[in-house]
Amino acid sequence: MYTFRSIVVTVPALSLLLLLAACAPSVAGQTNANTQQTVTINKGFQSQVSPIPTVPPYRCGAWSSNNAPGPNSTITIYARITKDIVPVSGASATAMVHFKSADQQLGSSTVSDNGGYVSFTLPLQDQQPINVPATVDVTFTNLPGAHDPLHCTPAFFTPE
Repeated sequence: MYTFRSIVVTVPALSLLLLLAACAPSVAGQTNANTQQTVTINKGFQSQVSPIPTVPPYRCGAWSSNNAPGPNSTITIYARITKDIVPVSGASATAMVHFKSADQQLGSSTVSDNGGYVSFTLPLQDQQPINVPATVDVTFTNLPGAHDPLHCTPAFFTPE
């Protein structure tokens, strides 16, 4: 009886020990921990770095007074122009709204004030479907020292 009892206890214990050994991490491919790898840097590496881009002298951006207006609301589109971070006054600006079904010019040309700001009033009059975004492009012309028009980052709104 004693032999049977020791076999019943020894066999499961030995099986459990073998299972634990099988789950242990493998050490077969390990190298010496004191070995360090050599890193080589190509001397031509720095010549591959791209140049730092130049900041354009004129910059502008446009935004909406309300990004989530009602479908029949009236909103204002603002824009600002700077040259080397200084506001530009006297620049002419136009704005074009891109509705889902058509584009619409906003009024006539507007001239920037002493702070470089212009604004356009936009009555939505249910021209844009609810939950469909619309954008507004503002373009500045008549810039001192520049021959091309300057297109701002667009303003946007989504009627709700």
